[in-house]
Amino acid sequence: MAVWCRVSQRLPKLITALALACSIGFHWAFLQSLAWTGMLLGNLADRSISVALERTFDGQHPCPLCSAIAKGRAEERQKGSSTLPVSLKKIEILNQAGVLYVSPRASYPQISGIKALPGRLADAPPTPPPRST
Repeated sequence: MAVWCRVSQRLPKLITALALACSIGFHWAFLQSLAWTGMLLGNLADRSISVALERTFDGQHPCPLCSAIAKGRAEERQKGSSTLPVSLKKIEILNQAGVLYVSPRASYPQISGIKALPGRLADAPPTPPPRST
């Protein structure tokens, strides 16, 4: 029961983190890392480490997963750019230098009751109430 309580408390946080990660494109980076790891291990089977690293990351020898990732990212970019309204695709901000002048007030209004406050603070505190025995 205690394990389920811990899981149920962390599950909303985990779901939120995964949704945020997917919304910023982390899933593509994760899949690309898996593809590079698989390619590197496959290339290390019959090549030296320097040749395997070069062949993995040169971009000339993509694996099927790398091709699928590139295609998916391109489709996502194309779909994402076409769904935005034209007004939101490019936001232009006017660059106008403005000057803000702040002048102090010549006189401040008097608040009644403030003058009496220092006198109260200068008095001794009242005697404590009697204690019941």
